[in-house]
Amino acid sequence: MANNGNIKIISDNKKARFNYEIVESFEAGIVLKGSEVKSIRLGKVNIQDAFCLIRNGEAFIHNMNIQPYPYSTYENHEPTAVRKLLLHKREIMRLIGKIQQKGYSLVPLKLYFKSGKIKIEIALARGKKEYDKKQKIKEREEKREIDRIEKFYKLR
Repeated sequence: MANNGNIKIISDNKKARFNYEIVESFEAGIVLKGSEVKSIRLGKVNIQDAFCLIRNGEAFIHNMNIQPYPYSTYENHEPTAVRKLLLHKREIMRLIGKIQQKGYSLVPLKLYFKSGKIKIEIALARGKKEYDKKQKIKEREEKREIDRIEKFYKLR
């Protein structure tokens, strides 16, 4: 997904990129209440523990934590309510086929504003094994060490 000038990232799920191998990503809208939108505009949202499920031909996001809007009255929302995702029917049918394969799941990657509307990037992902994660950490540490040594010798 290209980062245009009209996209402002609200929340990023870096943990998902570490724990999952991203196969394909989709952009979806979210059904939200007014107090939820205002709270998101303040940046009071967390998608780290969120996950997506498909039930009865509709996609939903669970565990997305949107803090209550402090200036709302009696119409405030529940922080971890299940929220409906807006996807095309053909995208949902394709996701259903892919999720039924072993090891695939739907995870949210980013929550962002796009032309004034709140969108979420969800990904069809396959869980990484523990040794894949350890290998990734090892490569990152080796690269950091090499960069540090190169910087040291450039200064001399």
